[in-house]
Amino acid sequence: MTETTEFADIPTTTLADLLGRDQVMDIGIRPLWGPVPQVAGRAFTVRCPPGDNLMLHAAIHRAPAGSVVVVESGDLDHALAGGNVCAVAQRRGIAGFVLDGLIRDLAEVREARFPVFARGVIPIPGAKKAVTPLGGGVRCGGVRVEAGDVVVADEEGVVAVPAARRADVLAAARAKLAKEAAETLDEWEAAHRARIDELLAEGGVEG
Repeated sequence: MTETTEFADIPTTTLADLLGRDQVMDIGIRPLWGPVPQVAGRAFTVRCPPGDNLMLHAAIHRAPAGSVVVVESGDLDHALAGGNVCAVAQRRGIAGFVLDGLIRDLAEVREARFPVFARGVIPIPGAKKAVTPLGGGVRCGGVRVEAGDVVVADEEGVVAVPAARRADVLAAARAKLAKEAAETLDEWEAAHRARIDELLAEGGVEG
């Protein structure tokens, strides 16, 4: 098991509990078809100026297999990618796209079951003129993502785990999940009620 596929069974809810709001992308970055499989992999970062998609088209030939292509764009008027781009990315073993922007050819992408998390769909393609460096820091869905960070995406959302915290976050997530699995619903309910009653009492509300 590689260091990124170790995250393949860690829900984004668990990671969000551990990392907090700053590492969770906003609700506009969502799966474009479902039920979508969970995606986990190292970030391959791309920056596309509004109206242009050249560097994403370049990235699909350069991103290592298993990586998640993360794109900063913010453009809501042009598609960053279409069916063929997604198909080539899938053929090359890219785990999925996380795009702060739009795609087109959704039916093709859905049929191929290629995971895309983005802001939506539009039929208008972008231009291919702007050359920008690959692999720099980007902002996607309000979160700063560096090349090599671990990106985990599922139907709940998208979380970026900083590369420097990968091992610690993974260990904490596994411990949290093991504790939750060992707890019955009756035990959880009793502890939950006690905690809620305690908080209400602190606020001056009688049980």
